[in-house]
Amino acid sequence: MPVKEEPKNLPWVEKYRPKSLEDLISHKDIISTIQRFVKEDKLPHLLFYGPPGTGKTSTILAVARQLYKPSEFNSMVLELNASDDRGIGIVREQILGFSSTRTIFKSKFKLVILDEADAMTNDAQNALRRIMEKYTENTRFCLICNYLTGIIPAIQSRCTRFRFGPLDMEQMSSRLKHVIQEENVECTEDGMKAVVRLAKGDMRRSLNVLQSTHVGYKLVNEDNVYTCTGNPLRSEIQSIIDWTLNESYTDAYKKISELKIRKGLALQDILTEVHLLVHRVDFPSNVRMMIVDKLAEIEFRLAAGTSEKIQLGAFVSAFQCARDPIVAEAE
Repeated sequence: MPVKEEPKNLPWVEKYRPKSLEDLISHKDIISTIQRFVKEDKLPHLLFYGPPGTGKTSTILAVARQLYKPSEFNSMVLELNASDDRGIGIVREQILGFSSTRTIFKSKFKLVILDEADAMTNDAQNALRRIMEKYTENTRFCLICNYLTGIIPAIQSRCTRFRFGPLDMEQMSSRLKHVIQEENVECTEDGMKAVVRLAKGDMRRSLNVLQSTHVGYKLVNEDNVYTCTGNPLRSEIQSIIDWTLNESYTDAYKKISELKIRKGLALQDILTEVHLLVHRVDFPSNVRMMIVDKLAEIEFRLAAGTSEKIQLGAFVSAFQCARDPIVAEAE
């Protein structure tokens, strides 16, 4: 049988999605536990939860490929995503119909994968819990969600839960290097670090940022990555803190406003990056606590829909107020 060729224009996220459990780069303890379940033919109902892009869907699809031959896959696996209607009607009809029918492969059970399960209504989840219990002999369920609180306790108690945490920088870097080599991407060391930093443990996001920067600029360096994603450069954030601490209120406000307009930055983006830098700068503890508290207040007000210009004034004021304690501490 000829091997089906992948489309040339496939996004890297799908092109480099792990095909087997051995290809997964993180959560080795979870994967080894699931491999043991599969090997001993004792797979329970599963509940995967954690942030996006951490390998939840890839893991269960790799398990499904290991359990079933390509010819069996479509008849043995039912995958429903957030884009599908998964109200009580679908649970009572499609999922119940799939789960209740016996498989022609007597030794094998069927697999139902419910992605973004925390978006299901409580009525649908309550209907689902009975199906999970009644047809355990015939079907296994894998529920995937970002937030465990979105799943009712009755379903949680029927599943073996695994938390997929954000990937660490080393794991992401090794996978990105493989993609860079395969795609002949021209990437600098600072560009790689910028991609990993902005992804914040989300492998899917890192691949999307890498591909976007490569297509848009050819060279993947720090400046191009930050420009492509619309994030302020680290040098710009350092300049902002420098202005707020060393310039007058009026000059600092004016310079930050001009930078925002020129670069098309939102105050929220600046706050996020400044918050990270505040923890790296050697401020006295009381000053750092005061600044972080003020930044939190400003972020809360922005989320409530207040004027960005007024909150920029509050942002500059927070650092202006910190000047005297910094000087006093130095003396």
